Formats: sequence, structure tokens, C-alpha cells
Amino acid sequence: MSELALVQLAPGFEPVADAFRANFLRDDDYREVGAAFCLLRNGEVLANLAGGDVAVGAANPWRQDTLVNVYSTTKAVVALVIAILVDRGALDYDAPVSHYWPDFGSHGKDRLTVAEMLSHQAGLAGFQETVSLQDLYDTERMEDLLAKQEPSHPPGENTCYHPVTFGFLANGLVRRATGRDLRDWVETVFQRELGLDIFIGCPGTEVGRVATLIPPPHADLPAPEAIPQAVRLALTNPVIPAEAAATAAWRNAILPAANGHASAAGLAQLLSRLIDGSSLGAQTREALFKVRSVRQDALLQSPMPWCAGLVRNQTGLYGPVENVYGHSGWGGSFVCADPDNGLSFAYVCNRMGADLVGDPRARALCAAVYHCVGNGA
Repeated sequence: MSELALVQLAPGFEPVADAFRANFLRDDDYREVGAAFCLLRNGEVLANLAGGDVAVGAANPWRQDTLVNVYSTTKAVVALVIAILVDRGALDYDAPVSHYWPDFGSHGKDRLTVAEMLSHQAGLAGFQETVSLQDLYDTERMEDLLAKQEPSHPPGENTCYHPVTFGFLANGLVRRATGRDLRDWVETVFQRELGLDIFIGCPGTEVGRVATLIPPPHADLPAPEAIPQAVRLALTNPVIPAEAAATAAWRNAILPAANGHASAAGLAQLLSRLIDGSSLGAQTREALFKVRSVRQDALLQSPMPWCAGLVRNQTGLYGPVENVYGHSGWGGSFVCADPDNGLSFAYVCNRMGADLVGDPRARALCAAVYHCVGNGA
């Protein structure tokens, strides 16, 4: 294994580096192979750590600019694109989705607002029509299926996490409101204007610095008959193998809920821009952070305080402070922002854990951050 690279570490934040190192010494299924962690306060780097290798047995060290597929952490990127469009007047959180996307208004979905869609209240957590992995790569067809689909519950009256369909819903909305898809907006605003290492999919020019994901251990799921239909469709139609992320078809597709590629520094810098006021006005930030649903989430099986594409940290995912906002991805990655303390931090890895939320490596890093902050560092 390549050594830990202390790219940058501020005095007093040694416990964060210790927690990062400890994840490489675990004796369970979460033992790191390669990973990076970045912590900023008011835009200044407190910790920028990288270690291990980009693939098993590769002897190719993980660098601060190594990219990796971050699965649902991509949803935080989507939430920020939409917030910027709200700030610019192209979208309104309180407007019906069908105002921008008229075909979406069938089967009572005309009442669904943009904010309700972003907070997983659409009733479209999975596809009712059988779809394959290859079908997912046809973004416009997936959007059309969802526009025509009858929701599993009256829109706005229940909450069920949308693992994959969230991205097609968001892309369909943005494409019809602006004439440009989410990949184009990420490239224009985040890459060109802000210089951030964040992509929807991964262009061929960047594949050489992408880490190889290591599939998670098998997760024990309840028997199909014990799972509500909406949840079953969300998780199994189609089944997405972790190995798909290593294919050109996956990297070339527009899957804004699942195939974002990013570095830890790129993600942390993105949310730092969110809280420092340079990318969003105060009124839009307040609307983005407003909790839209606190119901028991039918898929995640816990009360999730969903905002407009982010989750509020009332369940302790990102440390002991409630007023933190972020998103996690399958396998263990996450990004979050603490506006009160001016913090933003992100973690990416290639050893995938089985948890949808609550990866123990991420929890250990968050605990170390707040240990240092609480001690006055």
C-alpha cells in the first residue's frame, strides 16, 4: 500500500489524520485501499489527505486529484446546480414541476413542486416499466417514462428515497427549463467558472486518473414480499452492479443521481462556495436548507430531514452538529457543509461499504473533525 500523503494539515487537526490512517488499519470489510479527505474552514484548507492506491495491487498512489465515482453523493452536486438556477431566476422551488415540464403533469403530478421533487416526495422512486442497465443510459427515454408514470402515492404526501430516478427527474426539469442538461451546467459553472474537479459521468480525457471501485460485500436484504413495491422497484429495477462504474457506457451516460466523478477537494470546495455566499444569495441558501419532509423514509427506514436535494444532519450522519447539510453515496463517500462553523468537508474512497447511509469510516472522520473544532482548533 502507498503511504498516507499529508498534502496539507493545519495544527490541531492531527486527530483527523489519525482517523484517516486508522481506516487503513481496520480488520473488517471497511479496511481502506485508497481514499482522500478534504476539510475547509471559510475556504482555507485544514486537512487535505490522500492515501493508499487507486486499485488493489496497483502500487499507484491515490493523489489529491484522483477521481472516483461517488454514486449518490452526486445528488449534492445536482442540488447545487438547481440552487444556482433558482438564484438566477430560471427555477422556483415552490413552482410545480409541470410549469417547466408540461408532459410531467399526468396522474396528479401537476401538483408536485420542485422542492417536493428534490425532497423525494414525488412517488417515483423506481420505474414501473421493466428497465435494464442499458436502458438507464438513454436519459431522455427515462425522463419520458417518469413523466408518464403514475406515482406510487399522491405527490407530496409521502417520502421514499429515489436512488436513481432522482437524477432523471432533476435532469428533465433542468433541461426543459433551460435547454441545457445537468452535465452541461456542471461543466460550465463548476469546472470552467470555478475550476472544480467534478463531473457528471467522466470524459475520456480524465479516465486515466479515475480510481477503480471495489464492490461491497453482499448486503442482506429482506425477502421481496416484505418490501413495499415502490422500494423494491427502486432497488431492483434494474439491479446496478458496482462493476458497471468501470465501463465506458456508464462513464459516458448522464446519470445525475449516480455517476458523478469527483475528488474530495472538488466536493469540499463546491460546498464551501455554497456557504461563503460567492455562488448563492442568502435567500436561496435559506430555501435550499429548508427542511421539506421529516417523515419516515420508506426506503431508508428512518425519519430523514430532506431539504431541496440535501439532507439535514439531524440523524448524526455528519457528526454531532444538527445544522449541517450534505449527501452520502453508496460505498461510503460524502460531502457536507456546516454554515455556522464555516466548514465544508468531503471523503471519497474505492473500497465500497454495503451501507446506503452511515458508513463507519465516514462517521469516524466526522467525529474527529468536531473533536478538533470543539477543542478550539
